[in-house]
Amino acid sequence: MGRKKLLVVVVAVLLGEVLFVAPRMVAAQASAASAPRWYKGNTHTHTLNSDGENTPDEVVRWYREHDYQFLVITDHEYLTDPAPLNALFGRDGRFLLIPGQEVTGRAEGKPVHVNQIGAKKVVMPVSLPTIFDVLQRDVTLVHEAGAIAQINHPNFGWALSGDDLARVEHATLVEIWNGHPMVNNLGGGGTPSAEAMWDAALTAGNHLFAIADDDAHHFKPEHLADPASAAPGRGWIYVRAAALTEADILAAIRRGDFYASSGVELADIQSTSSSVTVSIKATTYSRYTTQFIGARGTVLAVSTSNPAVYTVTGAETYVRAKVIESNGKMAWTQPAFVNRR
Repeated sequence: MGRKKLLVVVVAVLLGEVLFVAPRMVAAQASAASAPRWYKGNTHTHTLNSDGENTPDEVVRWYREHDYQFLVITDHEYLTDPAPLNALFGRDGRFLLIPGQEVTGRAEGKPVHVNQIGAKKVVMPVSLPTIFDVLQRDVTLVHEAGAIAQINHPNFGWALSGDDLARVEHATLVEIWNGHPMVNNLGGGGTPSAEAMWDAALTAGNHLFAIADDDAHHFKPEHLADPASAAPGRGWIYVRAAALTEADILAAIRRGDFYASSGVELADIQSTSSSVTVSIKATTYSRYTTQFIGARGTVLAVSTSNPAVYTVTGAETYVRAKVIESNGKMAWTQPAFVNRR
C-alpha cells in the first residue's frame, strides 16, 4: 500500500492552508463518560520460558508490586497464557497481563527482533537474504496475525538503519529507549541513535510511535541494582485509555494515545490545530527542559516552562516533544502531524 498511512483516530482541523493531524492526545476528545486515565505499562520482558531467569509468576509480581498497571511478556517464540496470571494478579482490576512474543529473526549475521503485542498465536521468524527482508516479513506476519508490531532495539548488533524504519510497512511501534545495557540506544561511531532513526522514519512519512521499555531478563535481588544486568524498571509507557482492559489498552496504543518515559511523568498532553502543550508532573528537586522537535530531528523550540507550549506555524510536517529532567530522566510524546495542502 506504499508508505504507511496514519491508521489512528485523528483530529483534522482546517487552519488556513494547513491541515493539522494528531494522535488522539487530548482528554477532551474522548467522551466524558469514558473518563480516560493514564496506565503505566511495559511491552518487552522475558521469563525462563526463553532467556530470562524468573518464572512468569515472579515477573508479573515484580511489575504489579512496583505500580505498573499492565505488562506484556514477550518471550522468544513462546506465548504465555495470560488467563491464570490475570486470575491471580488482576482480579481487583488493578493489573493486566497482555499476551505477547518476541519474534527472533536474523539476517546477514545480525539480529532482527519484532515484538507482537496482543498476540493470539506464536509467529515463527522467517529466513530471508537481507536484514530488511526479514524485518518486513516478520512485521507483516505479526500484522496479519492481528497483533501490534513493535520493532525492537534498532541498534542492537548495529542491525537496522533509519532507512529500514522509513521503508517498513505495517509496523506501529519502534523502541527508542530500551533498558537492556547492550542495545546501544544512543548510537555511536557514526551510527545514529534509535531516536534519530525514528525521526528519519517520521521525516520520510512513516508514522511510527515511540516506545520505551525494559527488555528485562533479570529479576533476582543481586541483579536488580546492577547496571550491567538487564533489570526491570528502566523504561515504560503511560497509556491513556478508558479502562484497564486489553481492548482499551491496545486501541490506545494503536492510535498513539501514550507517551514513553525513562522516569519523567507527564500530567497531560494536548495537541490542537494551533499548539502542542505538555504538562509535567514536576518533582521538588528537579528541573525540566522541553524540546519541541520536527522533521530531520530539528529542534524547533526549547521551553523551561511548565506547561511547555509550542505554537504551530504550519511549516512543520510533525511536532513531537522530548522532556529532559536535570538528572537525565526523559519522556517522549508521540508526533502530531501537520500537512500543508
